Amino acid sequence: MMSRRDFLRRSIIGSAAVGLAPLAGPGACSALPPAGPPRIVSTWNFGPKANSAGWDVLVHAGHALDAVEAGAKVVEADPEIHSVGYGGYPDREGRVTLDACVMDSDGEAGAVCFLEGFRHPLSIARKVMTETPHVMLAGAGAADFALAQGFASENLLTPDAEAEWRSWMAAGSEYEFAPNAENHDTISLLALDAHGHLAGGCTTSGARFKMRGRVGDSPIIGSALFVDDKVGAACATGNGEEVIKTAGSALVVELMRGGATPREACHEAIERIVRRNPRWEKVQVGFLAMARGGEVGAYSVQPGFQFAVHDKDGGKLMDSPSRIPA
Repeated sequence: MMSRRDFLRRSIIGSAAVGLAPLAGPGACSALPPAGPPRIVSTWNFGPKANSAGWDVLVHAGHALDAVEAGAKVVEADPEIHSVGYGGYPDREGRVTLDACVMDSDGEAGAVCFLEGFRHPLSIARKVMTETPHVMLAGAGAADFALAQGFASENLLTPDAEAEWRSWMAAGSEYEFAPNAENHDTISLLALDAHGHLAGGCTTSGARFKMRGRVGDSPIIGSALFVDDKVGAACATGNGEEVIKTAGSALVVELMRGGATPREACHEAIERIVRRNPRWEKVQVGFLAMARGGEVGAYSVQPGFQFAVHDKDGGKLMDSPSRIPA
C-alpha cells in the first residue's frame, strides 16, 4: 500500500512536471531559428562610440563577447561619461564604486560589484566567468582578484566628478531622481556575431551619490542582462531597483521565447513595473532586446531613452517608444 508520504511526494513531482510541460511544448525552441547578420546594440547616446569599437570586432568575424568587451572599454575609459568607469560619479562618501556583468552564448556568466579602483570592471567580470567557479565577486574580494589577474589599480575620481560631488554636498546632499540624467545611465550592450551567437554585457558606476554599498541591477544576471542563444538577449538601464524586483531582462527573453517580438517583450516588461509600482511615473527604466534573428526592439517608462544600433549598414541612434508619451 502506498504511504501518504509517497503519495504526496509523487503528487508534487507530477504537478511539477505538468507545470514545466509548456516549456517543452509548441512554444519552446526545439529547432534553432536562423541567426541574423552581425549586429551590435547598446544603450544611451554614448552607445554609438561603443558600437563602433564592437563592430570592428564583428566585421572581422570576431566573437560576440569580444565585441561587447571592446565596446564597453571605450565608454569605461572616457572621463566625460560620468555614469560608467573612469570619471564615474562617486557615492555619497566620495568614492567611485563600479558594477558590471557579462553573459556568453553558452549561458556562462560573470560579474563584479562594489568594486573600487579599476577602470574596466566588465573585463574583470569576464575573468570571473572564465577563471573562477563563481558568477559574482564583490568589494575587496573582487579587487584582490583583479590584481591577481594583472589589472592595474588607479584612482577613478576625476576632478570634474569630484567637483560635482562637493557641490552636491555643499547644497545639502539630498538624493534626487532625474529621469535620463547621468545619475542613472548605465551602458548595456548586446551583440550577434557572424557565427550566429549572442552575448551581452553591462557596466556602470551606479546611481550618482548613492548610499555607500548600494548595488543596483547592473551586475545581476537576469536583471540587467540575460542571454539565451536559442532565443535572444535583453538588457536594462535606469532605476536598477525596479529592474531587480521584476527580474526584467530574464522576463524579456522569456516573453520572446513565447513568441513576442523584442519590442513587444520590452513593452510588457515595462507594464510589469507599472502594474506593481504605484509610483511608476517617478521612475525610469528602459529595456533593449535583440532576437536571435537580429530583430531589435526597446521600450521605456519615460520618454528620452535612446539606444544605438550598428550593422553592415552603419550606425544609428534611435529614440525608444515609452509608456509616457514624449
